[in-house]
Amino acid sequence: MKRLLASSALLAALAAPALAQATDPYQPDPAATPGGTITVTYKDDVATLDPAIGYDWQNWSMIKSLFDGLMDYVPGTTDLRPGLAERYEISEDGLTYTFHLRPGVTFHNGREMTAEDVAYSLNRVTDPATQSPGAGFFGMIEGFDARMAGEAETLSGVTAVDPLTVQVRLSRPDATFLHVMALNFASVVPQEAVAAAGEDFGRQPVGTGAYRLAEWTLGQRLVFEKNPDYWREGIPYLDAITFEVGQEPVVALLRLQNGEVDVPGDGIPPAKFQEVMADPEQAARVVQGGQLHTGYITMNVTQPPFDNVDVRRAVNMAINKDRITQIINGRAVPANQPLPPTMPGYTEGHEGYAFDPEGAKALLAQAGVPDGFETELYVMNTDPNPRIAQAIQQDLAAVGIDASIQSLAQANVIEAGGAGTAPMIWSGGMAWIADFPDPANFYYPILGCAGAVEGGWNWSKYCNEELDAMATQADSLSDPAMAGDRLQMWSDIYMKVMEDAAWAPVFNEERYTMKSPRMGGADALYVDPVSIPVNYDYVYVTE
Repeated sequence: MKRLLASSALLAALAAPALAQATDPYQPDPAATPGGTITVTYKDDVATLDPAIGYDWQNWSMIKSLFDGLMDYVPGTTDLRPGLAERYEISEDGLTYTFHLRPGVTFHNGREMTAEDVAYSLNRVTDPATQSPGAGFFGMIEGFDARMAGEAETLSGVTAVDPLTVQVRLSRPDATFLHVMALNFASVVPQEAVAAAGEDFGRQPVGTGAYRLAEWTLGQRLVFEKNPDYWREGIPYLDAITFEVGQEPVVALLRLQNGEVDVPGDGIPPAKFQEVMADPEQAARVVQGGQLHTGYITMNVTQPPFDNVDVRRAVNMAINKDRITQIINGRAVPANQPLPPTMPGYTEGHEGYAFDPEGAKALLAQAGVPDGFETELYVMNTDPNPRIAQAIQQDLAAVGIDASIQSLAQANVIEAGGAGTAPMIWSGGMAWIADFPDPANFYYPILGCAGAVEGGWNWSKYCNEELDAMATQADSLSDPAMAGDRLQMWSDIYMKVMEDAAWAPVFNEERYTMKSPRMGGADALYVDPVSIPVNYDYVYVTE
C-alpha cells in the first residue's frame, strides 16, 4: 500500500500548478555514528560506474553513492525529495519545470556544479553515441526524438537559464517526469571529466556524490572513500567502503560468519538459505523486503523462429513456474504478466499462460516447427541462475526445443542482450526491479521501442509502435482525477504484451540479504527500493 500511495501522491503533486518543493522530510538516525569502514563482496567485477551506462543490480547503488541528480528519494522509501535541485516549479500546463540548484555543490574534482552541467548531462544521456540503456526514460523532454535521430546536438527543451537555474520543457505532460529526474541516468556529470576520460569515464567516475572512487584494481576490489565536501550535511557516515570482487557467494557467507565481511552483495546463496534461516543467530542478521520484481525469459522476436508469436506462446506454456520457484526455496510467486502484483496497473484475475506441454507442442506444430528447434539460452553464472536455466532447459526439451545453456558473467550476458545476439535470456540476477513505483517503468526500457536499440535493455527487441503510442497517451494523463484511467490503459498495454508473448514471465521474487552484527541503520536501507541493493550513504557501523 505504501508504494501505491507514494505513486498516487506523485500524480497529485504533478497536477498542481506552480508547485514549489523545498522540504526534505528525512530525519537523521539519532543512533548513527560516523567513521569506520565496511567490506562488501561480489562474485563478478563491476562493468562500469558511468551513470549513463550502468544498469544492473551490482553497480546501481554504487553509482548512486558517487553521483546525484536533481531529485532523490527519502532513504529506504519510494518518496521523492529534492536532490541537487533545492526546489522546483511547474507551469500551469504541466509542461515546464524550473529547477533551482543548490549553491556551492562541488564535483569530486573540486569544481562547482552549475546549470550548464545539468544540461550537458541530459544531452549526453540522450546522445545516440552514448548508447545509454536509459535514454528512453527521457522521451517526454522536448526535442528528444530529434536528438535520438541524430538531427539535433542538444535537447531543445533543456535550457540553462543562469548558473543556478535549469528549465526543462516537456512535449507532453508526463506523470513520471520527477521520478526520471531521480534515476541514476539523470545524474549530473562534469563535461571536462568525461572528455578527459573518454570511454574510460566508467572507470574514472567524477560526480557530486557522498563517496568518491579512491581505487579500482580490476578483478580484485574497488574502494570508495568519504567525500569530505559532500553537500548533504552529516553524511555519509562511513569513512570508506571496500568492494571485493571475485568472491564466490558461499565463500562470502563463510567470511561473513567469521566477521570478515559486512554485506554479501550477491545475497544469501540459495543452497545455504535453509541452513541460514534455521540458525537463530544467522537468521537475526537476515533482512527481508518486498520488491517490485519480475524474473522472465526473453525471446529475440527479430530472430527465427521467435519471430513467430505461436513459438513464443509455446515457450510460455512449456515452463513449469511452480517447479522453478522451488529451486529458490519458495522465495517467489509464479508470475502471470510483466508487472508484479504490488505494482499499480497489475491486472487482477489474469492467469497468464498455463503450464501445458501438450498445448505447447500443438502451437509449435502450428508454427511450422513440429519437431522443435535448436537455440541458445543465456544465463548469468551466479547460483541459482544456472540451476534455473537447467530447469528451463528441461522444460523446453520436453516440447522439442533443444536449448544449449550459455552461462556467462553478468556483464557478458548484458552485452549479448543489448547487441541482440542472444536468442533467449533467463533474466535472473539481472531481472527487472522497478526503478520507480509506476507501471511505465516496466515498459519503456525493457519492452518499448526505445529500449530495443543497440545496447538497450529490451533484450527481446520487441517493438510495438501502437503500444508505444498508448504508453505515451497513458503518461500524458497527469491529472489525479484521471489516475484510474491511466492505470487501466497500462493494464491494457501489458495484456497486449502478453498476447504477443514478448516474454515468458516466470516469478516475482522477494529480497533477502544479510549484514554483519556491527552494521547499523534501518533494515529498509539494506533492501532499499531505489538504491538497490543497499543505501550506502546512510548505513553505519556500531563498533
